[in-house]
Amino acid sequence: MPQDAFTLKYIIRELDERLRGGKITRVNQPAKDELTLFIYTQKGTVKLEICAHAQNCRLNVAEDGAHGQQAALSFCMLLRKHLTGAVIRSVTQPGFERIAAFALDCAGDFDRAERILFCEIMGKYSNVVLTEAGRILGAMKTTSLESGAKRILFTGARYELPEPQDKADPNDLAALTEICPEGADADFIANRITGISYATALDIEAAFGGAPSARNIFDYVNGKYFSPCLTYKNGVPADFKACCFSGEKKSYPSVLDAQTAYYAYVCKKKAFDDKKRRLDGALRAAEKKCEKRLAGILGRYAECRDAEDVKLKGDLITANLYAAKKGDEKLKAVNYYDEAMPEVTVALDPRLTPAQNAQKYYKRYAKLKRTAAALAVQQEETEAERAYLESIRFSLDGADDISDFEEAQAELEAAGILRVEPTQKNRKKQTERAPFRRYEHGGFTIIAGRNNLQNERLTKGLRESDVWLHAQRYHSSHVGIVSEGREVPDETIKVAAEICAWYSQARGGAKVPIDYTLKKFVKKPSGGKPGFVTYTDYKTALAVPDKHDELRCDDE
Repeated sequence: MPQDAFTLKYIIRELDERLRGGKITRVNQPAKDELTLFIYTQKGTVKLEICAHAQNCRLNVAEDGAHGQQAALSFCMLLRKHLTGAVIRSVTQPGFERIAAFALDCAGDFDRAERILFCEIMGKYSNVVLTEAGRILGAMKTTSLESGAKRILFTGARYELPEPQDKADPNDLAALTEICPEGADADFIANRITGISYATALDIEAAFGGAPSARNIFDYVNGKYFSPCLTYKNGVPADFKACCFSGEKKSYPSVLDAQTAYYAYVCKKKAFDDKKRRLDGALRAAEKKCEKRLAGILGRYAECRDAEDVKLKGDLITANLYAAKKGDEKLKAVNYYDEAMPEVTVALDPRLTPAQNAQKYYKRYAKLKRTAAALAVQQEETEAERAYLESIRFSLDGADDISDFEEAQAELEAAGILRVEPTQKNRKKQTERAPFRRYEHGGFTIIAGRNNLQNERLTKGLRESDVWLHAQRYHSSHVGIVSEGREVPDETIKVAAEICAWYSQARGGAKVPIDYTLKKFVKKPSGGKPGFVTYTDYKTALAVPDKHDELRCDDE
């Protein structure tokens, strides 16, 4: 996104119009490089986000409320001390820099002072600095004399703007005319003219057929073609701009509104990706642990396969006690259990009598049988655990929204797969519940679960006469048809089966076998994992996977 001086000029101008005269009522610092200011204005409370992150640095009005925070950092405490109750006199842009200066009238119980909060939106050099009378009171990112930094940013030092670059001022038409060749390209504009990013330079180049003149650049920068918009790529928001001459776009009344819409999408996607990455990592570790345990069980199982051979050797020694004596190292005997009657050599311990050797083989046989029985139970439990983890994996891969992860996270924590963060231990016991996927067809309501906990809640909430569906031999969402005592027609069952097939592991198949039965035939075994049920008296339909978005009637 073009967080350059050109775009910031409009954002700062719009912030000045919206925030001038507003009072700062609260300061939050949800992350090390992010601030949220609650500003009370005549038109309501504005939530201003100030982000100094290298990749997403910005000044932005939060669309859906501010983030909370677990603990106040020292810079946050400093701002609360000096800025709570402060009135914003103006928001300006020093020169043509990527900096917003908030002039503040700060009145305390015993003093009154004018302070300036500088928000430097400069990529990896982004920062937030509070000053009074030109001196720094505090900064989000500080430097020291020993660090050799070009700018000194620590308490008590004089605040200096960044050194100017050796570039032309786009507001000076004479300077532009002097340096610009005929038909300047994007590289020239971004590298030789101050305050213009490469993204903006590309748009300037496109606006004038690939050959903008000095006059074209001057008019563009000074708002002659001002047209705030949100641009799209493959149907999703890709950027916000003060003006755009190519590609898919949606117009907005101001750059600030376009930016707010863009970051609402970006922040939502980032939160979704971060949450999924965390849950996916914990689940992947559990899957590897489960596979390793299963491999160990199968390896030990292989050692038990010769249990019958061990017993046979004991039987042969017992049958040939007369032919052996203490001190013998082997016994040759005919295997009368085999029709071919082959001769078998049985190893003996010369320190034991033949009877003791036979007992030794019998004891080993008994141990191998006990081990095999124990391993069979462990294998069954481990394979059930693997199937359960696969069901969680299915729900994570099929998540549509970050709310889908809340119950999945609670499930992983309850299973001991995901460690509960210290900051989350005292959260509300009742996890926020995402709504079921809901459809309407032929006067019937069809609902589909999103994860194991939802599947269990869905099945439990159905009435005995409602229809319940699940993919055969595949992990899938539990799907229910709310009958309200009516007979459900085949067409509605067909649609519900197609939805069930879509939200199943077999989505890529041409036709998926879907079992359906009445809810009264669906039971949850005692102690079963979330979402695990057994069912009887069912029929099977072959369904073509279909999402049926045209029938959706929930909030999605």
